[in-house]
Amino acid sequence: MARRTAFIYSDALSRHTLSDTHPMKPVRLRYTYELLDAYGAFDAPNVSVVSPRTALDDEIGWYHTAEYIDAVRRLGEGDATVDQLRFNFGPGDNPAYEGIYDASALSTGATMSAVEALLSDEVDAAFSISGGLHHAMPSYAYGFCVFNDPVIGIKRMLAEGMRVAYVDIDCHHGDGVQHAFYDTDAVLTISLHESGAFLFPGTGHTQEIGAGKGRGYSVNLPLYPYTTDEVYLWVLREVAMPLLRKFRPDALVTQLGIDSHFRDPITHLALSVQGHAAAVEEIASIGATKWLALGGGGYDLQAVARAWAFDFAVMSGQQLSAEIPSPYSERYGIGALRDVDEFPIQAEMIRDARTFAEASAQSAQRLVFGVQGLR
Repeated sequence: MARRTAFIYSDALSRHTLSDTHPMKPVRLRYTYELLDAYGAFDAPNVSVVSPRTALDDEIGWYHTAEYIDAVRRLGEGDATVDQLRFNFGPGDNPAYEGIYDASALSTGATMSAVEALLSDEVDAAFSISGGLHHAMPSYAYGFCVFNDPVIGIKRMLAEGMRVAYVDIDCHHGDGVQHAFYDTDAVLTISLHESGAFLFPGTGHTQEIGAGKGRGYSVNLPLYPYTTDEVYLWVLREVAMPLLRKFRPDALVTQLGIDSHFRDPITHLALSVQGHAAAVEEIASIGATKWLALGGGGYDLQAVARAWAFDFAVMSGQQLSAEIPSPYSERYGIGALRDVDEFPIQAEMIRDARTFAEASAQSAQRLVFGVQGLR
């Protein structure tokens, strides 16, 4: 039976601009909605579109400091007296812009709307595409992220006594989420990402396995530049899937960043849209009764739309045609859902990526499998 699946969306989520030159373009959310609408995906009887609400300060405060929340609000109102550098705002990754608090609280509220739909048993799965802002820290912005909605959503689930598995397939390490749950065994965090030796934020090494009660519950699988679908899926199946099945979470939370795509302009992995969807399908096979999916990175805008449409089809049990329907295809010049061309990678680079992935898998297995009772 197909999952009852919610898509959390409002055009208000896609209207703000971080800066004219910033790679994070919220319009990608509207493109994803338009593509799914062109496919008729929202007409399926098991699918609902849910409008987001704005997160409350109290909810944001489950992870972020009151001083930081107040600073973001004042920055959004144009208060020039705020010390931007103190909270890691300024030109570059984290610009302060008019309405930054409202946009960030709405994005966080979208994830809370998804969590509430799951906890009330209205749906079995929910996709908050504006969420997944996994870098934000308690008292400062980081890596394009202002409020850490994955942490806040997970904390709501923990308040219900749930065991949560968080799987992050963004190209960047899920450092903020790892930080929040590093010392607890109630949350298993797994992050597959381009190695911090090559990419922001420079963390996510296999030796980062948690502390105290959380030792063995933080799992990192760093990957080499130009890792392809085949190697990516191998390491997922070799390490992440046994851990997920052993952990048996009450709720699965997935961060589905698609900056791992081979056309992404700021990263170096080499996944295809269909490879990304295959990873999502693999993770979903653990059969958790509640599934919260979040967006994340992704800076080739049409790769984002195609990948997240494909992912939502996996969630909701739909088959999307290989040919993108008009008028979407005509409007945006994108004809195929799947990637039909291959990224040219030298054989030596493919071998290096495989060797690197094998080393990461072996290290993670050695460090955490014993703690989890897998060896």
